[in-house]
Amino acid sequence: MPEVAPFRALRYEFDRLNGDLSNVLAPPYDVLDQSDKDALLAKDPNNIVAVDLPHIPPKDEGPQQAYVDAQFNLDSWTAQGVLIREDVPAVYAYNQTFELNGKKHTRHQIIVTARLHEFDEGLILPHEETFGGPKADRFALTKETRCNLSPIFSVYTDPENAVGKALATPTSGKPDATANCDKVHHEMWVVKDDAAIKGVVDALLCKKFYIADGHHRYNTALNYRKYLTDMHGSALPEHHPANYVMMVLASMDDPGCAIQGYNRVLSGNGVNLSGLMEGWSDGIEATDDTSADMHLYDGTSKKKAAVRFTNRSVLDNIASDRAPAWRELDVAYLHHYLIDELSANANFKIEYAKSTELACKMAEENGGVAVLPKATPMEHLRAVSEAGELMPQKSTFFFPKLATGLTIYQLFEE
Repeated sequence: MPEVAPFRALRYEFDRLNGDLSNVLAPPYDVLDQSDKDALLAKDPNNIVAVDLPHIPPKDEGPQQAYVDAQFNLDSWTAQGVLIREDVPAVYAYNQTFELNGKKHTRHQIIVTARLHEFDEGLILPHEETFGGPKADRFALTKETRCNLSPIFSVYTDPENAVGKALATPTSGKPDATANCDKVHHEMWVVKDDAAIKGVVDALLCKKFYIADGHHRYNTALNYRKYLTDMHGSALPEHHPANYVMMVLASMDDPGCAIQGYNRVLSGNGVNLSGLMEGWSDGIEATDDTSADMHLYDGTSKKKAAVRFTNRSVLDNIASDRAPAWRELDVAYLHHYLIDELSANANFKIEYAKSTELACKMAEENGGVAVLPKATPMEHLRAVSEAGELMPQKSTFFFPKLATGLTIYQLFEE
């Protein structure tokens, strides 16, 4: 089963910042553009974005100098004491408190390192496809910095809250660092207590980890381990740092750990609500909100429709090669049947939006239709992953995103 371990993180020196990391943390690299990077660096030139996002857009590999500059920043910050190395191995308790649908939630997490496993070993499981360009960028950055700069986000089952119980005492006091970023409050405790660390490691010993976010980075970690192995001509020592990857783990059973829906916006070729309702009539019908599988919003007419899926069994025929768990996905029905089969000649432009508000705004601006499927249930993610399947692109959105910059994991031995 996956093995987790404490580690000596490279991290910001808390006292220099009075324990407030608000100006040095950043959102994940893949949601940022140049203006976002500029705004973060205007807050503090030592913001982690200067290292984690050297090339924009990070959809393909950039010039080598960009990655050299990232490593230069990392070295400079360490020499200046902006970043320090933890004196002993630790695990890092990490809470995110946020509002969703008018209610306050807290997602309880732990930052550790997890031993790498190939996906076909069935211990660390993906659920989405990855693409070559982003992996090339992350690999170039990893080779130059020899670090995991941002963690993989994974979930696991823990109905007894064993990890939370192990961390109850260490997290009962004031956190070592906090931050407020994008309306999310972050708290982190550096846990060095041997008994607490053992409790965490033991509680996670027999768990499978389901990657929620960070598939490209996990693939990059596998590729980097292979790169070192090939370079040295033999397998790495068992406990070499590159045999592990930095990971944030959250329990599927934590009420604060929830999947949000990922919306689509269809535009082009005269798409409108009435046309979709007619074109998809073999697969949907109008219904009331309480029984709806999906909602549609016409950006031009401002009309709305709640619809129910009426032909789910069609996937048993047109996608018979896919696992039953995959065929139960709403997004599989949407893409594989409604769009690919019933609208095969429509040539829609498909864009993605994480919030209902943004999707509707995009539909109004583009003269299109916002398609608002329900969120994928956590048990569906687990079932699809365990079946060895990959969901359609943008099937899940875990909110909030993790902050980058709380901890850095060095992939070399000192």
